[in-house]
Amino acid sequence: MPYRGINLSGGEFGVTIPGTFGKEYTFPTNAEVDYYMSKGMTTFRVGFLWERIQAAAYGELDATYAGRLDAIVNYASSKGAKVIIEPHNFARYYGSTVGSAQVPNGVFADFWKRLSSRYATDMNVMFNLVNEPHDINSEQWVGAANAAIAAIRGAGAHNTIVVPGNAWTGAHAWYDTSYGTSNAVALLNVVDSENNMLFEAHQYLDSNSSGGGGTCVSATIGSQRLAPFVKWLRENGKKGIVGEFAGANNATCNAAVTDMLTYMAAQPEIVGWQWWGGGPWWGEYPFTLEPTGTTDRPQMSLLLPFLSGT
Repeated sequence: MPYRGINLSGGEFGVTIPGTFGKEYTFPTNAEVDYYMSKGMTTFRVGFLWERIQAAAYGELDATYAGRLDAIVNYASSKGAKVIIEPHNFARYYGSTVGSAQVPNGVFADFWKRLSSRYATDMNVMFNLVNEPHDINSEQWVGAANAAIAAIRGAGAHNTIVVPGNAWTGAHAWYDTSYGTSNAVALLNVVDSENNMLFEAHQYLDSNSSGGGGTCVSATIGSQRLAPFVKWLRENGKKGIVGEFAGANNATCNAAVTDMLTYMAAQPEIVGWQWWGGGPWWGEYPFTLEPTGTTDRPQMSLLLPFLSGT
C-alpha cells in the first residue's frame, strides 16, 4: 500500500475570495512534511480553492496563490513524497456545479489543463479532480470528470488521476441510489486513455458518516462501511484510495480506526489512505495529528503500526 499519509489543510480555509494569506487561509509548511515523513508517511493530500487559483473561467492561474501551492508540492516531492493536489470545492465553482450551464465541462477541462501542465514533469504529483461531489447528477459528474481527464492527457500530463465518487464520496453509499445513479454504476463510465487512475472514497465513523461527531458507531463500523467500495473495486478490476478518514480519541473510535486500518491493509484493491487531517491552523480540532510541541497526538499511535519505516 504505497500511498499512506495525511491531508494537509490550509489553502482551502476561509470563504472570502480571494482572501488574505495569513488571515483567511494559509498553506502547510515544510516542517510538517518533515514531521509526517519521519513517522513513515509517504503521501500528502493538499487542498486549495479553485476560485483563488483561477479567478475567472478560462483565465490564467493566479501566480501568487499558485506559487504558494507550488512551494509545498515541490518541497514534498523533492523529499520523495507523493502529493495529491485537490480543489476543495465539492465539484463547484463560485457555487455552481461542474457540468452545469453556469460551469460547463469546458471550464472544468480548461482549469485542469492549466493546472496539470504545471506539474506534468513531476510524477510524484497526483491529480484529485475535486473534493467530495454532492447534490449533483451522477451522469453530470461523470461527464465533467471525463472532460477534465481528457484535458489532462491532452496537455501531455501522464500523472495518476484520482477520481472521487458522488454523494460526498462515501464508501458506505457506493451502491446507493438515493442520490440518483449509484457510483457503482455511474463511475464505470469514467474513461482514461492511459488507464492511470484511482477511484477515491471517504469514510467517517459517526452515525451519519459525516465526520462531524466524535462518537463512533461501533468498533467495526469502519470495515463495514468500506466493504461496498472494496467489493466494487474487486469486481471491476479497479484500484482505490481512501482520501479521508478519522476518529476521535476515545475507546470505541480508537478500536474502529484500528479495525479500519487493518481491513484496508488486507485489501489489495486499496492502495492508500490519508488521515483527516493536518495543517497549521487546526488548533484543538478533534482529528488533528499536528503535534503539540514535540508531543504526538494520541491518534498517531494508532497509525504508526501501519506506516512503513516504523
